[in-house]
Amino acid sequence: MGTPTEPAFAPRWQKTDRLSPEASAGGGLVRGADGNARPHYWGHRERLRARFLTGGHKPMPEYELLELLLFNAIPRIDVKPLAKRLLAAFGDLNGVVAASERNILRIDGATDKVWLQLRIAEAFAHRMGQAKVLNREVLSSWSDVVSYCRTTMAHRDTEQFRILFLDRKNVVIADEEQATGTVDHVPVYPREVARRALELNASALILIHNHPSGDPTPSGADLDMTRRIVASCGALDIVIHDHMIIGKDQEVSFRALGLIDDPVAG
Repeated sequence: MGTPTEPAFAPRWQKTDRLSPEASAGGGLVRGADGNARPHYWGHRERLRARFLTGGHKPMPEYELLELLLFNAIPRIDVKPLAKRLLAAFGDLNGVVAASERNILRIDGATDKVWLQLRIAEAFAHRMGQAKVLNREVLSSWSDVVSYCRTTMAHRDTEQFRILFLDRKNVVIADEEQATGTVDHVPVYPREVARRALELNASALILIHNHPSGDPTPSGADLDMTRRIVASCGALDIVIHDHMIIGKDQEVSFRALGLIDDPVAG
Protein backbone atom coordinates (compact mmCIF):
# COMPACT_ATOMS: atom_id res chain seq x y z
CA MET A 1 0.00 0.00 0.00
CA GLY A 2 1.27 3.47 -0.81
CA THR A 3 3.91 2.10 -3.19
CA PRO A 4 4.05 4.26 -6.36
CA THR A 5 3.26 2.35 -9.55
CA GLU A 6 3.77 3.03 -13.23
CA PRO A 7 2.58 1.37 -16.47
CA ALA A 8 4.47 -1.72 -17.60
CA PHE A 9 4.93 -0.12 -21.03
CA ALA A 10 5.49 3.54 -21.73
CA PRO A 11 3.06 4.82 -24.42
CA ARG A 12 4.66 5.29 -27.82
CA TRP A 13 2.58 8.37 -28.55
CA GLN A 14 1.81 11.32 -26.32
CA LYS A 15 -1.90 11.93 -25.78
CA THR A 16 -2.91 15.26 -27.29
CA ASP A 17 -5.96 17.35 -28.10
CA ARG A 18 -7.57 15.48 -31.00
CA LEU A 19 -8.57 18.77 -32.68
CA SER A 20 -5.15 20.36 -32.52
CA PRO A 21 -3.33 20.69 -35.87
CA GLU A 22 -0.67 18.26 -34.64
CA ALA A 23 -3.16 15.57 -33.66
CA SER A 24 -5.50 16.04 -36.62
CA ALA A 25 -2.98 15.89 -39.43
CA GLY A 26 -2.91 19.65 -39.96
CA GLY A 27 -6.66 20.21 -39.59
CA GLY A 28 -8.13 21.58 -36.40
CA LEU A 29 -11.34 23.62 -36.73
CA VAL A 30 -12.49 25.31 -39.93
CA ARG A 31 -15.24 27.92 -40.34
CA GLY A 32 -17.91 27.23 -42.95
CA ALA A 33 -19.87 29.67 -45.13
CA ASP A 34 -22.54 29.83 -42.44
CA GLY A 35 -19.95 31.11 -39.97
CA ASN A 36 -19.99 27.98 -37.79
CA ALA A 37 -16.72 26.33 -36.77
CA ARG A 38 -16.52 22.62 -37.49
CA PRO A 39 -13.81 19.96 -37.29
CA HIS A 40 -11.75 19.90 -40.50
CA TYR A 41 -12.83 16.28 -41.11
CA TRP A 42 -16.54 17.22 -41.27
CA GLY A 43 -18.02 15.03 -44.03
CA HIS A 44 -14.69 13.23 -44.52
CA ARG A 45 -16.11 9.78 -43.77
CA GLU A 46 -18.82 10.02 -46.44
CA ARG A 47 -16.35 11.39 -48.98
CA LEU A 48 -13.91 8.56 -48.27
CA ARG A 49 -16.64 5.91 -48.49
CA ALA A 50 -17.82 7.38 -51.81
CA ARG A 51 -14.28 7.36 -53.25
CA PHE A 52 -13.85 3.74 -52.19
CA LEU A 53 -17.16 2.66 -53.74
CA THR A 54 -16.62 4.50 -57.02
CA GLY A 55 -12.88 4.05 -57.54
CA GLY A 56 -12.05 0.89 -55.58
CA HIS A 57 -9.14 0.35 -53.21
CA LYS A 58 -6.19 0.42 -55.63
CA PRO A 59 -5.70 4.21 -55.86
CA MET A 60 -6.14 4.66 -52.11
CA PRO A 61 -3.14 4.84 -49.75
CA GLU A 62 -3.00 2.28 -46.94
CA TYR A 63 -3.89 4.77 -44.23
CA GLU A 64 -7.20 5.55 -45.97
CA LEU A 65 -8.13 1.88 -46.20
CA LEU A 66 -7.33 1.55 -42.52
CA GLU A 67 -9.48 4.61 -41.81
CA LEU A 68 -12.45 2.88 -43.46
CA LEU A 69 -11.99 -0.05 -41.11
CA LEU A 70 -11.58 2.19 -38.05
CA PHE A 71 -14.85 3.99 -38.82
CA ASN A 72 -16.64 0.89 -37.52
CA ALA A 73 -14.72 1.00 -34.24
CA ILE A 74 -14.60 4.70 -33.41
CA PRO A 75 -17.56 7.00 -34.08
CA ARG A 76 -17.43 10.64 -35.17
CA ILE A 77 -13.82 11.63 -34.43
CA ASP A 78 -10.99 11.91 -36.96
CA VAL A 79 -9.32 8.47 -37.17
CA LYS A 80 -6.66 9.43 -39.73
CA PRO A 81 -4.03 10.14 -37.04
CA LEU A 82 -4.68 6.75 -35.43
CA ALA A 83 -4.44 5.00 -38.81
CA LYS A 84 -1.10 6.66 -39.45
CA ARG A 85 0.17 5.82 -35.96
CA LEU A 86 -0.73 2.16 -36.44
CA LEU A 87 1.05 2.02 -39.80
CA ALA A 88 4.09 3.78 -38.37
CA ALA A 89 4.24 1.25 -35.53
CA PHE A 90 3.68 -1.94 -37.56
CA GLY A 91 4.98 -1.08 -41.02
CA ASP A 92 2.03 -1.82 -43.32
CA LEU A 93 -1.53 -3.13 -43.34
CA ASN A 94 -0.35 -6.73 -42.99
CA GLY A 95 1.63 -5.80 -39.92
CA VAL A 96 -1.27 -3.89 -38.37
CA VAL A 97 -3.79 -6.69 -38.94
CA ALA A 98 -1.42 -9.35 -37.61
CA ALA A 99 -0.22 -7.39 -34.54
CA SER A 100 -0.96 -8.78 -31.10
CA GLU A 101 -3.62 -7.31 -28.83
CA ARG A 102 -0.98 -6.13 -26.36
CA ASN A 103 0.89 -4.21 -29.05
CA ILE A 104 -2.23 -2.73 -30.65
CA LEU A 105 -3.52 -1.40 -27.34
CA ARG A 106 -0.20 0.31 -26.66
CA ILE A 107 -0.95 2.73 -29.51
CA ASP A 108 -2.58 5.97 -28.40
CA GLY A 109 -6.25 5.94 -29.44
CA ALA A 110 -6.53 2.19 -30.04
CA THR A 111 -9.34 0.47 -28.15
CA ASP A 112 -10.85 -2.98 -27.71
CA LYS A 113 -13.21 -2.14 -30.57
CA VAL A 114 -10.25 -1.33 -32.82
CA TRP A 115 -8.75 -4.70 -31.89
CA LEU A 116 -12.04 -6.41 -32.75
CA GLN A 117 -12.22 -4.80 -36.21
CA LEU A 118 -8.66 -5.89 -36.96
CA ARG A 119 -9.44 -9.46 -35.92
CA ILE A 120 -12.50 -9.47 -38.20
CA ALA A 121 -10.40 -8.22 -41.11
CA GLU A 122 -7.81 -10.91 -40.41
CA ALA A 123 -10.49 -13.61 -40.27
CA PHE A 124 -11.87 -12.57 -43.67
CA ALA A 125 -8.39 -12.60 -45.21
CA HIS A 126 -7.63 -16.04 -43.79
CA ARG A 127 -10.96 -17.53 -44.88
CA MET A 128 -10.60 -16.16 -48.40
CA GLY A 129 -7.07 -17.51 -48.70
CA GLN A 130 -8.05 -20.86 -47.23
CA ALA A 131 -10.92 -21.20 -49.73
CA LYS A 132 -8.34 -21.26 -52.54
CA VAL A 133 -6.53 -24.16 -50.88
CA LEU A 134 -9.06 -26.45 -49.20
CA ASN A 135 -10.48 -29.19 -51.42
CA ARG A 136 -8.06 -28.23 -54.19
CA GLU A 137 -5.24 -30.18 -55.80
CA VAL A 138 -2.42 -28.11 -54.37
CA LEU A 139 0.61 -29.26 -56.33
CA SER A 140 -0.84 -27.67 -59.48
CA SER A 141 -1.82 -24.45 -57.64
CA TRP A 142 1.30 -23.95 -55.56
CA SER A 143 1.18 -20.17 -55.83
CA ASP A 144 -2.17 -20.16 -53.99
CA VAL A 145 -0.63 -22.25 -51.21
CA VAL A 146 2.29 -19.85 -50.87
CA SER A 147 -0.02 -16.82 -50.93
CA TYR A 148 -2.23 -18.34 -48.23
CA CYS A 149 0.77 -19.10 -46.02
CA ARG A 150 2.07 -15.57 -46.38
CA THR A 151 -1.30 -14.13 -45.43
CA THR A 152 -1.75 -16.28 -42.35
CA MET A 153 1.81 -16.47 -41.03
CA ALA A 154 4.29 -13.94 -42.43
CA HIS A 155 3.57 -11.18 -39.91
CA ARG A 156 2.99 -13.19 -36.75
CA ASP A 157 5.22 -12.26 -33.82
CA THR A 158 5.44 -15.85 -32.53
CA GLU A 159 6.23 -19.09 -34.34
CA GLN A 160 3.32 -21.19 -35.57
CA PHE A 161 3.45 -24.69 -37.04
CA ARG A 162 0.62 -25.78 -39.31
CA ILE A 163 0.03 -28.70 -41.64
CA LEU A 164 -1.90 -29.18 -44.86
CA PHE A 165 -3.19 -32.77 -44.97
CA LEU A 166 -3.63 -34.25 -48.47
CA ASP A 167 -5.44 -37.29 -49.84
CA ARG A 168 -4.10 -39.69 -52.48
CA LYS A 169 -4.90 -37.18 -55.24
CA ASN A 170 -3.04 -34.40 -53.40
CA VAL A 171 -6.28 -32.61 -52.59
CA VAL A 172 -6.21 -30.70 -49.29
CA ILE A 173 -8.59 -32.37 -46.86
CA ALA A 174 -7.60 -30.35 -43.77
CA ASP A 175 -5.58 -27.30 -42.77
CA GLU A 176 -4.67 -27.31 -39.09
CA GLU A 177 -2.50 -25.36 -36.69
CA GLN A 178 -0.51 -27.92 -34.71
CA ALA A 179 1.38 -25.70 -32.29
CA THR A 180 2.19 -22.11 -31.34
CA GLY A 181 5.48 -21.23 -29.72
CA THR A 182 7.70 -18.29 -28.84
CA VAL A 183 9.54 -15.80 -31.02
CA ASP A 184 12.13 -18.39 -32.03
CA HIS A 185 10.79 -21.84 -31.14
CA VAL A 186 7.67 -23.94 -31.63
CA PRO A 187 7.30 -27.42 -30.09
CA VAL A 188 6.38 -30.12 -32.62
CA TYR A 189 6.05 -33.83 -31.84
CA PRO A 190 6.54 -36.16 -34.85
CA ARG A 191 4.38 -38.92 -33.34
CA GLU A 192 1.49 -36.47 -32.90
CA VAL A 193 1.87 -35.35 -36.52
CA ALA A 194 1.76 -38.99 -37.71
CA ARG A 195 -1.18 -39.80 -35.42
CA ARG A 196 -3.22 -36.87 -36.75
CA ALA A 197 -2.43 -37.85 -40.35
CA LEU A 198 -3.77 -41.35 -39.65
CA GLU A 199 -6.93 -39.94 -38.03
CA LEU A 200 -7.62 -37.91 -41.18
CA ASN A 201 -6.63 -40.77 -43.49
CA ALA A 202 -4.10 -38.44 -45.12
CA SER A 203 -1.63 -39.78 -47.66
CA ALA A 204 0.68 -36.77 -47.76
CA LEU A 205 1.51 -33.62 -45.78
CA ILE A 206 2.86 -30.13 -46.37
CA LEU A 207 4.55 -28.72 -43.29
CA ILE A 208 4.62 -24.95 -42.77
CA HIS A 209 5.98 -22.70 -40.08
CA ASN A 210 7.06 -19.08 -39.82
CA HIS A 211 10.13 -17.25 -38.56
CA PRO A 212 9.09 -14.01 -36.80
CA SER A 213 12.66 -12.71 -37.24
CA GLY A 214 11.85 -12.41 -40.94
CA ASP A 215 14.75 -14.64 -42.04
CA PRO A 216 13.37 -17.94 -43.41
CA THR A 217 16.73 -19.73 -43.36
CA PRO A 218 16.23 -23.20 -41.77
CA SER A 219 17.85 -23.61 -38.36
CA GLY A 220 19.52 -26.77 -37.09
CA ALA A 221 16.41 -27.44 -35.01
CA ASP A 222 14.22 -27.04 -38.12
CA LEU A 223 16.31 -29.58 -40.01
CA ASP A 224 16.27 -32.07 -37.14
CA MET A 225 12.53 -31.74 -36.58
CA THR A 226 11.82 -32.21 -40.29
CA ARG A 227 13.99 -35.35 -40.46
CA ARG A 228 12.12 -36.85 -37.50
CA ILE A 229 8.70 -36.09 -39.02
CA VAL A 230 9.77 -37.57 -42.37
CA ALA A 231 10.95 -40.72 -40.58
CA SER A 232 7.80 -41.07 -38.44
CA CYS A 233 5.43 -40.54 -41.34
CA GLY A 234 7.54 -42.54 -43.79
CA ALA A 235 7.13 -45.62 -41.61
CA LEU A 236 3.38 -45.27 -42.23
CA ASP A 237 3.72 -44.61 -45.99
CA ILE A 238 2.73 -40.96 -45.50
CA VAL A 239 4.66 -38.66 -47.83
CA ILE A 240 6.05 -35.27 -46.80
CA HIS A 241 5.76 -33.18 -49.95
CA ASP A 242 7.49 -30.13 -48.52
CA HIS A 243 8.31 -28.06 -45.48
CA MET A 244 8.03 -24.32 -46.04
CA ILE A 245 9.42 -21.63 -43.76
CA ILE A 246 7.66 -18.28 -44.11
CA GLY A 247 9.57 -15.06 -43.49
CA LYS A 248 8.27 -11.51 -43.70
CA ASP A 249 9.30 -10.96 -47.31
CA GLN A 250 10.20 -14.39 -48.63
CA GLU A 251 9.88 -18.10 -47.96
CA VAL A 252 12.05 -21.16 -48.44
CA SER A 253 11.11 -24.66 -49.53
CA PHE A 254 12.96 -27.65 -48.12
CA ARG A 255 12.28 -29.54 -51.35
CA ALA A 256 13.70 -26.72 -53.48
CA LEU A 257 16.80 -26.73 -51.25
CA GLY A 258 17.17 -30.49 -51.67
CA LEU A 259 16.47 -31.12 -47.99
CA ILE A 260 13.48 -33.40 -48.69
CA ASP A 261 13.72 -36.20 -51.27
CA ASP A 262 11.27 -36.38 -54.14
CA PRO A 263 8.87 -39.23 -53.25
CA VAL A 264 8.79 -40.43 -56.87
CA ALA A 265 12.56 -40.39 -57.27
CA GLY A 266 12.98 -41.88 -53.80
